[in-house]
Amino acid sequence: MTRKDTFTIGFMLFALFFGAGNLIYPPELGIQAGTSFWPAILGFILTGVGLPIVGVAAIALVSDDAKALGSRVHPMFGLVFTAIIYLAIGPFFGIPRAANVAYEMGVMPILGSGGTMALFLFTIVFFAIVLFVSLNPSKIVDRIGQWLTPALLLAIVALSIASFFQLDAPLQSPETTYTAAPFFKGFVNGYLTMDAIAGLAFGIIVVTALKDRGVTEKRSIFKHTLKIGAVTAIGLAVVYTSIGWMGAKLATFGSFEGGADILSAGADHLFGSFGAILLGVIVALACFTTCVGLTVACSQFFSNTFTGLKYSHVAAGVTIVSFLVANLGLSQIISYSVPVLYFIYPLAIVLMVLSFFHGFFKGSSYVYRGALIFTSFFSLYSGLSAAKITWAPLQSTLSIFPLFEEGLGWIVPALVGALLGYLLDRSRRNSKYVAATKKVS
Repeated sequence: MTRKDTFTIGFMLFALFFGAGNLIYPPELGIQAGTSFWPAILGFILTGVGLPIVGVAAIALVSDDAKALGSRVHPMFGLVFTAIIYLAIGPFFGIPRAANVAYEMGVMPILGSGGTMALFLFTIVFFAIVLFVSLNPSKIVDRIGQWLTPALLLAIVALSIASFFQLDAPLQSPETTYTAAPFFKGFVNGYLTMDAIAGLAFGIIVVTALKDRGVTEKRSIFKHTLKIGAVTAIGLAVVYTSIGWMGAKLATFGSFEGGADILSAGADHLFGSFGAILLGVIVALACFTTCVGLTVACSQFFSNTFTGLKYSHVAAGVTIVSFLVANLGLSQIISYSVPVLYFIYPLAIVLMVLSFFHGFFKGSSYVYRGALIFTSFFSLYSGLSAAKITWAPLQSTLSIFPLFEEGLGWIVPALVGALLGYLLDRSRRNSKYVAATKKVS
């Protein structure tokens, strides 16, 4: 592994992560957080940058895919939970959302809105190109890491530098949701990027790229993954802070419908008509690379898991389903994806964190199960709440736990569940030891 390889794979991973949610949510956070921008963006970066790299590193630890990680709980859990993750970040939510953002921010500002027919025609061309590139997964590192990512970074740098020097309006007071606990609000909003669960999917791409370069020993894979992750993390953190700061500075320019509208207004203010073209290039490259990475990851998972499925057939199926869902429209996709993400994220975080302490508790499935069972009550509540489904008795029971109001009430129960699982495992081992001793004597 050369230094060039580290940066090439790191750039590839950056491009795979940096897609639709990464573009639209930081500016929205900035305009809402106002003077609370810095703690809010720090919380966002923790889930939007830190956790995705942890997810990739967790896969590197097992040198396999996310199913192997989930199987530490139970083989069936590993299969079902991993399938849900891939479907969520793939054809049901992640890929269609990226295609819609590419259309709304990359095409509409330049050509105007053409209604549903324009979206239909755009997605036909978009997904045809995605499928073409995805059919050769072995070349994904070179195509994205060496060519597309540098072009993407140059365009983002131009927009970010201009915003730092030309936007000098004072920061506004934060909105209500960012007044009391901006760090935790930013932390939970980082869920919407989908990157932490995407890290579990992209991890196998990084591991495969390392093995293709002759890195096969597990310790070396993990060490190189951390270096690659550092390259990716620095890039993502700088970009999130830059476009989030742009949003915070644009608060005095009027009201906006969302992150896409904020970025479009900022690009227009900074560069005029050229800004729409520059933003179009950024969005097209960011969303395209993410869609390719997600298509490859999903297709590899399902074709490897179900041996009767050919990779090319799965890739075609993923793009077709993504195309159909994409034509529902961005707002519709976001509305039904948020509850699912609020349910999945706490479980994925606990699973990833436990993987780093796997040796400490000797890989006991009781620890994994205890932590995830306790976490599931809170993640289910979060998902139902995001879907506007509430049950007062459940809410009053769960609200006694620390950080519940901040959306992180699952942390203490996860620790308690892991501890109970550990004690149960120790008791089971001691019982077996005592029984074996008696049998010998």
